[in-house]
Amino acid sequence: MRILFLGDMVGRSGRQAVRERLPGLISDFRIDFAIVNGENAAGGFGITEEILMQTIEAGADCVTTGNHVWDQREALTFAPRQERFLRPANFPKGTPGRGSALLEARNGARVMVSNIMGRVFMHPELDDPFQCAERQLEACPLGEQADAIVFDFHAEATSEKQCFGHFVDGRASLVIGTHTHTPTADHTILNGGTGYMSDAGMCGDYDSSLGMDKEEPLNRFLSKVPKGRFEAANGPATICGVGIEVSDSTGLAERIAPLRLGPRLEETVPSWW
Repeated sequence: MRILFLGDMVGRSGRQAVRERLPGLISDFRIDFAIVNGENAAGGFGITEEILMQTIEAGADCVTTGNHVWDQREALTFAPRQERFLRPANFPKGTPGRGSALLEARNGARVMVSNIMGRVFMHPELDDPFQCAERQLEACPLGEQADAIVFDFHAEATSEKQCFGHFVDGRASLVIGTHTHTPTADHTILNGGTGYMSDAGMCGDYDSSLGMDKEEPLNRFLSKVPKGRFEAANGPATICGVGIEVSDSTGLAERIAPLRLGPRLEETVPSWW
């Protein structure tokens, strides 16, 4: 089974690039299941239901988020009724929406996607991500209730991301980091068979500061005095993510490789697609 994960969509540029490129990627490379992180899609801050539906219509089977999930207040309203929309699972009990979903892939496989947020240098500080993952794996074990399990671990510190990967190694198909918007070069298959990458990168304009127009962030570093709001950069976008092939018999990773398509970064797609 082939799974594609695309990192944080940032602003109009990022979401347009995903809408334009995702259908072709799914058809050209016979993707069975596609996941997109959408927490920065609405001007860099949160996501609206309209953008969510446009992303699903483009081929996303699941849309994950992170610490910006509630920046667009309407998300509190639509989260409970959109089963393909995930907020971090380690929000306190009673938070609207869901943190994981068991969804059907194009090949009929059952894919459990879980969105969990780290706690190191993150705000708000949520419940223990490791125990949250443990409960989800106990409720939906790989090879029993799920044919593949993907964790979007939305976190700042690579140490926390790596430890989370080792914690679920052998019990999940993929742990993919999001949040820092910069693709890492550490894609690997861990000893137990779980695919891992510290950060998928973003889908957005890389002539920027993490997808935001670079002038205001630069001003704040230089002067410490805000002159305006952060605005999403709207130049040509590069889409970044990771592709993984999952064993039909074990649900573990057999191959993993990055995907980058666009004008700013060196382009690459998995050579085995």
